[in-house]
Amino acid sequence: MRKKYILILSLIGLVLLLSGCTEINTPIDSESTGFWNSYFVYPMSWVITYFADLFNSSYGLAIVVVTLLVRIVLVPLNVKQIKSSQGMQEIQPEIKKLQEKYSSKDAATQEKLQKETMALFQEHGVNPLAGCLPIFVQMPVLIAMYHAIMRTEAIKSGSFLWFELGSTDPILPLIAGAATFAQQKIMMSGSPTGDNPQMKVMLYLMPIMITVFAFFFPAALALYWVVGNGFMVIQTIFIRKPMMKKADTGGDSK
Repeated sequence: MRKKYILILSLIGLVLLLSGCTEINTPIDSESTGFWNSYFVYPMSWVITYFADLFNSSYGLAIVVVTLLVRIVLVPLNVKQIKSSQGMQEIQPEIKKLQEKYSSKDAATQEKLQKETMALFQEHGVNPLAGCLPIFVQMPVLIAMYHAIMRTEAIKSGSFLWFELGSTDPILPLIAGAATFAQQKIMMSGSPTGDNPQMKVMLYLMPIMITVFAFFFPAALALYWVVGNGFMVIQTIFIRKPMMKKADTGGDSK
């Protein structure tokens, strides 16, 4: 379980790093070539521009609206991810018992541990990979959004609220970091993995990364993170609250 979270975090970091090193300074338009540009980045840029035209050339408001629309479209995947994560968290005590029972590192014992762990997954209807798949399905969409914001030239000259979209802002990064921390904290609250050292690292590492990046990137991208993470906080509360009530009721009935 610990290795899975470390792997997920590493892959996400790698994808973000690679996405930041690929054509990020090349403007996107209808003449851009390549599968990634033609079918992911430019369509997202076009949608942002379309809404900006509707809102009297307000690219800031367009980013807010498009970010919310993207997050709403991805809700089913996020629900699946959260449910899978919750299921894994609920059986963690039983997994730990199996690990203690088969603590020997010899091949035969480890094979028994693997078989009984898989049987436990089947008994509770939990798929350990189900929580990973939605993350990788979402990634191209979210990275395309990131590229569209960074590579749409008209955004750089726009303004929204108190900040210029093409310049850095000292306040938005703090809000983005706080929203990220709130989301991570809500995800961990009431879960058996809350005391896991690796999970605690993620709780603080992700907000710090988002905050630091936002200080160096244009405010348009920080705005995207603020809106997206804020939406995820609300979504997580509404999804997890019924789950936690159900778990508490089940626990009491036993």
